[in-house]
Amino acid sequence: MIPENITNRKGPRSLRDINPEVIPYLNKGLIETKNLMEWLAVDQLKLLKLVLVDLKRSDWYTNFEIAVNAQKKPTANSNTKIIGEVLGTMTKDLALYNKLQKHSSDLVRCWSCWAQSMHYNTVATLLKGLQMYAADTHFGVREVVIFATKERIIADLDTSIDILAKWTASSDENIRRFSVEVLRPVGVWTKKIAAFQENPEKALSVLNALKSDESKYVQDAVGNWLNDASKTQPNWVMDLCKQWEKDSPTKATIYIIKRGMRTLNK
Repeated sequence: MIPENITNRKGPRSLRDINPEVIPYLNKGLIETKNLMEWLAVDQLKLLKLVLVDLKRSDWYTNFEIAVNAQKKPTANSNTKIIGEVLGTMTKDLALYNKLQKHSSDLVRCWSCWAQSMHYNTVATLLKGLQMYAADTHFGVREVVIFATKERIIADLDTSIDILAKWTASSDENIRRFSVEVLRPVGVWTKKIAAFQENPEKALSVLNALKSDESKYVQDAVGNWLNDASKTQPNWVMDLCKQWEKDSPTKATIYIIKRGMRTLNK
């Protein structure tokens, strides 16, 4: 049993604010991280060693340790990616990935996402195979699946847009949010999509479908997309927002417009 003070804790504001009682639970993969500070505090190699024991793959550990320690400037984010990529080179076993997808640790699910992303030949199979990570209940996993797919999406943008436009009809707000967030022209810590910086109208099938979405999580993503686009195509964004305001004067649309125009209205 995990103590109530651990399960009901709030995310720390800094690394020094982390309750030391929480660290062993994180390093054993018994709980999810609450926020970025806890995510940074996890000893991923310690967690990995326990996961490999559970998988009966302890003999793999040295491969991961060498790869992680070979980095010149390791970060929590790069460690997550490297562990995932090494895992992807070690196995294609879907049964193993299915087990990791259900792990109680969000970091383990992140590794699994990176690993699985290596085993699809087309963007269509990639998106289908990783959709469950886009729907994950943890914010960290939902961000990692963006990192793991965006470059492939850019490489086959038209196909990706067609697929993601269909995802906008999902009943899961996380999947709807992913459909627009992964296509952001600039985004956060991800590669820019030059095609949208030049021709943002290419994304209209996704944007129009979400212009009055009831989820604030989705609304924020659509607004951020428009704000990105406004930095290179301000007139296009202003015209689109005027059209939306006319066609869909809902509370959700007005919020999206305000968020999307925030740089232009400074």
